[in-house]
Amino acid sequence: MFDFSIVTTWFDSLLRETCGLSSFWVILIECVLVGVFILAMYAILAILLIFMERKVCAAFQCRLGPMRVGPWGIFQVIADVLKMLIKEIFAVDKADKLLYAIGPFLVLIASVGAFSFMPWNRGAHILDFNVGIFLMTAISSIGVIGIFIAGWSSNNKYSVISAMRGAVQMISYEMSLGLCLIAAVILTGTMQVSGIVEAQSGPFGWLVFQGHIPAIIAFVVFLITGNAEANRGPFDLAEAESELTAGYHTEYSGMGFGFFYLAEYLNLFIVAGVASMVFLGGWMPIHIGVEGFDKVMDYIPGFIWFIGKAFALVWVLMWIRWTFPRLRIDQILKLEWKYLMPLSLLNLVLMTVIVAFGWYIK
Repeated sequence: MFDFSIVTTWFDSLLRETCGLSSFWVILIECVLVGVFILAMYAILAILLIFMERKVCAAFQCRLGPMRVGPWGIFQVIADVLKMLIKEIFAVDKADKLLYAIGPFLVLIASVGAFSFMPWNRGAHILDFNVGIFLMTAISSIGVIGIFIAGWSSNNKYSVISAMRGAVQMISYEMSLGLCLIAAVILTGTMQVSGIVEAQSGPFGWLVFQGHIPAIIAFVVFLITGNAEANRGPFDLAEAESELTAGYHTEYSGMGFGFFYLAEYLNLFIVAGVASMVFLGGWMPIHIGVEGFDKVMDYIPGFIWFIGKAFALVWVLMWIRWTFPRLRIDQILKLEWKYLMPLSLLNLVLMTVIVAFGWYIK
């Protein structure tokens, strides 16, 4: 499988040796290029996910979805983006102006920060610290602060109720989500993103195969809790249109609303990307121990594997949203504290026993 670090090393040596730039300028140029790549991928994926959501929703409701703007409606999202860019950004009376302006940025910063940990290919991970999983969950948790600030500062009772719901839900489900990731860390023995992916390189090496039943339980619970973390149906109590108009972003317009909209869809991809990274091998192809088959799988680029797995899980999460009805807030909290949390703790103990006795696939 191609190692993208060959390209990055070549580009670094090109700037240092061929162009004769100092370390300061080399690092500055590389950081700017990485930042542009992150923002470009963020925007492109947001457009793809919004279009995919509309088409998947239409398919489940036996209709076509957007079809008028461009062939098969492919330019509908671009038209919506242009409309959002030119809409007036108004100020809300008696709102806390500073917090009102900060809220959307905190949500977007948390989303972009977590997005930066995605392992696109071997040697193509942007942030790869030795405590990567811990740092990624810490950065992503900033989003709940942005949601609460946005709802509280809007001077709107519906926004305040929505912010309280969102904060309670996200803080609660972070517990089970973290326990699922800890189970994976115990099995792989590392918190580094690249290390977790590399630990899944052998035949049937994906964690859902290595860790037997505890790994499968952790994978399923992670998808449920990740869906709740992203405020997606049936866990979209914070944005319940039939009860709270638009929830915590009711009083936002233009790009203020656009930031929330972007973050929601990219959080969906982040949940799917982390699930594919931790439990489905990330950029690693499927190996079954047959030399010819494994060799053919290795010819498929790693970024194709990662993006394919992530979008497959995105489709599953969209399927869940458009299939199940919205839960009540008491049902959501009961599901977490009475079922998912005890199950995650028990599963963590089982995973520890399996690793201690060496009962997993090596």
